[in-house]
Amino acid sequence: MSRPWHWIGGKLPRGRRDALRQLGLVAFAYYLYRMVRGMIDGEVSTAFENARLLVDAERAMGLFFEPALQAWALTVPGLIEVASALYVNTHFLVTTSFIVWLYLRRNDDFYVIRDMFMVAMGVALACYLLFPTAPPRMLPEWGFSDSVVELVGRETSQGAEVLFNPYAAVPSMHVAFALMVGLPAARLVRSRGLKIAWLAYPCLVTFVVVLTANHYWLDAAFGAMAAAFAARVAFAIQASREALGAGAPA
Repeated sequence: MSRPWHWIGGKLPRGRRDALRQLGLVAFAYYLYRMVRGMIDGEVSTAFENARLLVDAERAMGLFFEPALQAWALTVPGLIEVASALYVNTHFLVTTSFIVWLYLRRNDDFYVIRDMFMVAMGVALACYLLFPTAPPRMLPEWGFSDSVVELVGRETSQGAEVLFNPYAAVPSMHVAFALMVGLPAARLVRSRGLKIAWLAYPCLVTFVVVLTANHYWLDAAFGAMAAAFAARVAFAIQASREALGAGAPA
């Protein structure tokens, strides 16, 4: 057992100890994010009130187009099913795959992007606690349909539990994560085709979350703001480290 363990350690950019530290840190932050995200007891009525505030804001701007967009999607065979599958699966799979690749292949860039994710999740948690919001799919009176229910079940789709909170629409972390993955990946890969694909990824995710009535377009805009703020803070932290002459970040 020791020989494979030492061989694996030799393949890691900073050895086994750093890899285990980063894995534990990311796992702890993600599950803390998920647990706090699920603490919405007594906030259901507030979540629906806030959702209607967003609808009113979009209507006031003349940009409440989501019901018409989803109604169109439902007329295109297979489109809503594909979009729903992308919504449920890509958020975790693409983000996790990118972080693993980043750590192993572009380790010097890993730490600032790790910090970016940490800051963005902190911002999101504060928003979820202060402004719980029901997603559009829970407002059938506006013409929305719940396309996710077929994939995750009605109990999960409509209810809250420790690791899942359906009332966490603002900001859209699907969009925030897609930006924090897509833009750095486009900068780091060499293939022109991959650069274009990674640049298109946040656009695809934004289209999917709105099309499936999991987010309002305002949620997506707030998600982009959260990503931009997180990037600014993460790069400021990196600049401080460099100014202090610090070694590799913890």
